[in-house]
Amino acid sequence: MLRMATLASGSSGNCAVVSDGRVHILIDAGISTRRIAQGLKGLGIELRHISGVLITHEHIDHVAALPVLCKQTGAALFTAEGTAYELCGKWAGLEDRFRVFAPGQRFAFGAWEIGTFATSHDCACPVGYYVSDGKRKLALCTDTGVITPEAREGVRGAQTLIGEFNYDPDMLRTGPYPVHLQNRIRGARGHLSNEMGGELAAWAGAQGARRIVLAHLSQENNRPELALEAARKALGGLGLRCGQDVEALAAPRSEATDWMEV
Repeated sequence: MLRMATLASGSSGNCAVVSDGRVHILIDAGISTRRIAQGLKGLGIELRHISGVLITHEHIDHVAALPVLCKQTGAALFTAEGTAYELCGKWAGLEDRFRVFAPGQRFAFGAWEIGTFATSHDCACPVGYYVSDGKRKLALCTDTGVITPEAREGVRGAQTLIGEFNYDPDMLRTGPYPVHLQNRIRGARGHLSNEMGGELAAWAGAQGARRIVLAHLSQENNRPELALEAARKALGGLGLRCGQDVEALAAPRSEATDWMEV
């Protein structure tokens, strides 16, 4: 049984875990290794049992734990070549851990298929992922300013989507961020708004997704209830009812969720 949980999701740190009960991998590691270990322990997994980390991009809220994590585990680091180059320049000694790919490539990890797809963010080579055991499929698409055609294809057929709902446009416009930062966030290499996240959720729902996990909500520029309302509106436009046809939930910013079956 393929299952997943988020350990943290937000602008200050991101980490999720995927497991079939035997193999356990992280998607991003943007919180401390101590917090990752605590979150995993609550889910019945020891940190030492993590065998891989799928890295979306090199921003610190997605990679902060890597140096310590690599000292405490034998986990391989999977990421695009450009991202690996940036991280090796930041932290020495990680070179041998990386397994690099070009966006769009697929590879096997044990009995799983890992798929990668290009996203659009202001970093070296951002990607999203899907993980499939041949029966169930999980897709993660965050940190992108637009929904790329590659992302749509990567999400297609996923039963569970972890998708970005970063900001509410009105909160961003009237909030504390300076104009240049606002422009970065809402730009084509920034983040998805609630409405754009709803568009991705609706696409996933139309392709068969039955769980949408709203991820990477900004603490300053969003609220879970606004993101959930945008998801409900977008899914409702397809005749899909949240809580009946599709489950929609906002991932906590700094706490682990329970296991969710993919």
